[in-house]
Amino acid sequence: MHESGKDKMELDRKRDGQQWALDYVIAETGREQNFENPGRRFPETVKSYRMIPRVLFKEADHLETLARGAEDAGHAHTARRLYFKAVQTYRHAHHSIFTDDHPEKLFLFGRMTDCFDRIIALSDGRLERVEVPWEDATLSGVFHRAPGPDPKPTVMFFPGMDMSKEAFPDPDDNPFAQRGIHVLSIDGPGQGASNLRKIHVTEDNYERAAGVFFEHLLEREDVDASKVAVSGFSMGSFWGMRFAALEPRLAAVATAGACYGGKREIFNVSSPRFKQIFMYMAGLTDEKAFDKMAAKMVLGEEVAQIVAPCLMVTGEYDPLAYLEDTVEVYNAVTAPKELWVLENEFHFPLESSSPNLGQRPVFDFIADWLVDAFASRYAEGYAREVFLEQSTGSGPYATTSRGFFLPERAEYRPTRP
Repeated sequence: MHESGKDKMELDRKRDGQQWALDYVIAETGREQNFENPGRRFPETVKSYRMIPRVLFKEADHLETLARGAEDAGHAHTARRLYFKAVQTYRHAHHSIFTDDHPEKLFLFGRMTDCFDRIIALSDGRLERVEVPWEDATLSGVFHRAPGPDPKPTVMFFPGMDMSKEAFPDPDDNPFAQRGIHVLSIDGPGQGASNLRKIHVTEDNYERAAGVFFEHLLEREDVDASKVAVSGFSMGSFWGMRFAALEPRLAAVATAGACYGGKREIFNVSSPRFKQIFMYMAGLTDEKAFDKMAAKMVLGEEVAQIVAPCLMVTGEYDPLAYLEDTVEVYNAVTAPKELWVLENEFHFPLESSSPNLGQRPVFDFIADWLVDAFASRYAEGYAREVFLEQSTGSGPYATTSRGFFLPERAEYRPTRP
């Protein structure tokens, strides 16, 4: 993981010197980032970052072996569920390696791809790989087909920086397909297959790449071209808003896991692993050059160009996008809009169940919001801000919040005479 050609005593990034602290936190929490969230991402046998790929391989190999046994026995549903768990485990394993052409990364990525191919084969035509030409390269996606007659509304899903098209949605628990909506989950520049193809992310090329996927959807006979929306999670929330600002034909944009503000917090304050991985995704080894690029990754005046109804969802204490920064971006949106703030939540995992939402995943509610957006329920001038209390209240169905900050949230008390 050390850049070739550098003196062996020279760090690739200033924060690489915090590796000992990161290893300690990994051993204690089972997480390499987002340490505020409950539960371990890695088994207790993972005691340092360098252990992640090989320990997870052992776990994923076991899951894959079980899946193949279920498939051979004719138990397709069980096989799909096991293959999907293996895919996620292989995904975390290969993603932890940020070196081009690393043999273990290539091996783990191949095993992940093999498992996902088995899911496709066992899904009765519900899943389809999509390859689209872009500039001098080819981009990859997965189309999840909803049941029922076509054409249908369709969501283009932008994964986060630590995700890929295989991460979401779960083919057997797809909140969009359950509501009659197709999904195209993509590997944008820097993600998944693009990463291995050395299609690097820049400050603005994700939106351009998304454009060719969008045009692909408009040409499909099974897609209602008047009802194509974008959804995204984590860094996908940033990319989703940027794309919505450029594409007036979108029917809606609904994103969560805020990365709406500037990138100081994610790259220079939170876990050093964020910067390590994103520099690799960008194909940059010069930290100063990367910092210049990251400084341009902001949502500014362009969000006023969004014309589609817009939903933004964030945790009250998301360490990657402070609430005041998210509110500033929200206030700049002039389209019909909603902002949901989940009390006491951080950078919540996409797949986790939230007490703010009755222990249901946030994308259940986002999918419902998109159904309403496709039905044109959000008129010009619509604006709604909701504070979703942690263990009480009506969640996203609550009345409009008084505000998200203490002066607005505190109950009024008259001054004593």
